[in-house]
Amino acid sequence: MQVGNDGTAAGEWYSSLARSVDGTGGIESLGNGYSALTSRQSHTLLVTFESVDKILAHRPEQTPLAAALADESGMSFLTLLSERRAWYRDPVVYAYFDRLIDEGYFDTFDRVVFYGAGMCGYAAAAYSVAAPGATVIAVNPVATLDPSVTGWDRRYFRYRRLNFTTRYGYGPEMIEAAAQAFVLFDPYRRPDAMHAALYTNRHVHMLRCRHLGKTLETDLAAMGILDEVLDAACEGQLTPQIFHRLYRARRGHAPYYDRLRAQLEAEDRPYLTALLSRVAAAKFGQPADRERFDELEELLLRQGRSLPGTPAGAKARDARGQGRS
Repeated sequence: MQVGNDGTAAGEWYSSLARSVDGTGGIESLGNGYSALTSRQSHTLLVTFESVDKILAHRPEQTPLAAALADESGMSFLTLLSERRAWYRDPVVYAYFDRLIDEGYFDTFDRVVFYGAGMCGYAAAAYSVAAPGATVIAVNPVATLDPSVTGWDRRYFRYRRLNFTTRYGYGPEMIEAAAQAFVLFDPYRRPDAMHAALYTNRHVHMLRCRHLGKTLETDLAAMGILDEVLDAACEGQLTPQIFHRLYRARRGHAPYYDRLRAQLEAEDRPYLTALLSRVAAAKFGQPADRERFDELEELLLRQGRSLPGTPAGAKARDARGQGRS
């Protein structure tokens, strides 16, 4: 089902969302492809910004992340749904948050957490100003697409026509009222690291997630720790130390090893690549990992280098003999 291409399917999906919060909240169309899904069940509010296409393509049962977490924890949530990639730069979104502020909506909660990734990570930072004292978790957020500030980022060239200089505009300024913010990014992705650097502030925790790249949010979810990070934040328990303890789960995540190996291969570091391939082969049992380890082990033996735990028997002698031929 693609919302926007099939009006009937879209209506059914939105109706199912409305039924899912019946009695605790509702869904409101803001116009221009934006909607707000709300549910009030506790004094803790999770505010998320989510792409409809991504929910339909990747989320279990096509359910928004916040709604799924609320089913388990009973927290309140507000999800801003977007049907188009317009970075939440729209007067209808400004007006909606203005209304929430005027109504004192955020003041009725004891704790408020804003979350988003990528485009939605930018929105989580930008609109967190509506709830001073909130916690912000932004995954791979941009700071702005204003070319006078981030003209070096060529990835989103077509979106520079959007106005990032009006209200709720510059992400690093908008989070200044937050109690604390957590910015997750891969320092090996230069544009992401440069945007993250613009968020540097005394209350901002820079959480470096090496070798996860642009799929950082997807990988955290696949590791089973994204929900735990958000739960910890909603309980007021999230710290950099807790995040890094959870992040140890990467050691059981095969794509992490694949990307780390690609980095080592690019740097021409056969010794470390061999060690990594041996660990990956033992953990995941993939023939490709074992084959790459065998290739590198033989190469290193020909160079007179041995790996820890490598027997100095016939295989090593054979490798040296092949090197003399």
